[in-house]
Amino acid sequence: MERPELPLPQLHAFVVLAEELHFGRAAARLGIAQPPLSQQIRRLEDKVGHALFSREPGRVTLTPAGRELLPAARRILAHLADALAAARAAGSGRVGHLRIGFAASLAPTVLPGLLRTFHERFPDVRLHIREMTTTPQLAALHDRSIDIGLMREPPTDDEPRLGFRTVLTEPFVAVLPRTHPLATRRTLRVAQLADSPFVLLPRHVGPHLHDRIIDLCTTAGFTPHVVQHAVEWQTVCALVEAGLGVSLAPASIRRIRLQGVTFRTIDPDAPHTRVAIAWRTDDRSPLVGNLLKAIDQDPPNSSRRTGCQGL
Repeated sequence: MERPELPLPQLHAFVVLAEELHFGRAAARLGIAQPPLSQQIRRLEDKVGHALFSREPGRVTLTPAGRELLPAARRILAHLADALAAARAAGSGRVGHLRIGFAASLAPTVLPGLLRTFHERFPDVRLHIREMTTTPQLAALHDRSIDIGLMREPPTDDEPRLGFRTVLTEPFVAVLPRTHPLATRRTLRVAQLADSPFVLLPRHVGPHLHDRIIDLCTTAGFTPHVVQHAVEWQTVCALVEAGLGVSLAPASIRRIRLQGVTFRTIDPDAPHTRVAIAWRTDDRSPLVGNLLKAIDQDPPNSSRRTGCQGL
């Protein structure tokens, strides 16, 4: 059996009249004349099949049918108002779920300020944060399991369906055991690491960052002899501390505190590594748009961040 259509304007008129118990005041409150109000009430009574109001000279009262309908009518109108408010909030990106993948090295640097800024502006948006290296982030963006990626050294021209925006650049530093002969220098050149074994990130987890590090070495005149790989920068530093080799890394990993590791500035000026936010260019979600606006209005500043680990 087909359910009858809810007469929402009539329910609204009914509730207002039930509260005022006076056609003139109810009509004024609704912003209509009395005849249209009377018509609305009659139409609703026709649907119910019973009178909702007892009309006597100078006196309007609810009938038993009207008293029964009033609480339900109020609930329906309240639910509708809530639904409309929720729809408006979702349409403007003020509520909903936003899934963010991020490189672990950005957890104590770029990520906290970014999330804090967004959460302060949109406190009702639920954030789902996933730690992922660059390659899995790119795959997750394509298969729509995340909405935003925050990564190091994103691809430049081989991801046509994704947009990228640089949010931070930082120089590379040399990572040395404290017992290394170069550890006593304040600055050094990449070429001075040519004879040292290297600990690096595997290429498959972040090919562009890996290639940038290799390029630093080849530009300096040598191919690094890689003896160990580690996915996390914390692990890279631990292997360096153990004396297994040296590394080149983004400057923010200087915040890793290991007794047996030292970080040295590269001189002359070395190329910088890029941190970027990524999104699908066909994603029209207002949540994504609001996050990008938050970054524009409050760009990440490396001097305000702390800590580091991971790609």
